[in-house]
Amino acid sequence: MNARTESAAGSKVRVATASLAGCFGCHMSLLDIDERILELVELVEFDRTPLTDTKTFGPCDLGLVEGGVANAENVAVLRELRAKCRTLVAVGACAVTGGIPAMRNSVPLAECLDEAFVHGMGLANPGVPDDPELPLLLSQVHPIHEVVRVDYFLPGCPPSADAIWSLLTAVLEERPLHLPLQQLHYD
Repeated sequence: MNARTESAAGSKVRVATASLAGCFGCHMSLLDIDERILELVELVEFDRTPLTDTKTFGPCDLGLVEGGVANAENVAVLRELRAKCRTLVAVGACAVTGGIPAMRNSVPLAECLDEAFVHGMGLANPGVPDDPELPLLLSQVHPIHEVVRVDYFLPGCPPSADAIWSLLTAVLEERPLHLPLQQLHYD
């Protein structure tokens, strides 16, 4: 069976994506594959993804995760993806290393909250939000491999559309991933 055209269930390869603590730039790079997206939709069926706002989530062949793990909701989403995806990919610097969100790791969380919500410039109603709807912040931002097992790592901030395409085609064709330097090097 060729993973490029069929999943273990006998239909198109099912792909789920998620954006955790980050800027959504990796999803934008995925969209930057331009006309190749037409080829991609012939090969895959998107399950849970913010690109389509699909909320259902069943077993998937491939999960793509961007963003670091900064709060309890990120942990829950990531663990669900790992449980339901046969192959999981950390996409971008935030998922691979914690990226920009992890810059807060050198400052205690209480100081970050105080600066952002109590003593920050231009605050109209100073005070740390205390709403049960808000996910509990973790004391540190983590790369996703510190929370779940990851099968592939695709660095970049964000990775180029060509690097994402190379990763997708390698995984779908079940062949080793080899990225040329120009897909990983930024001037």
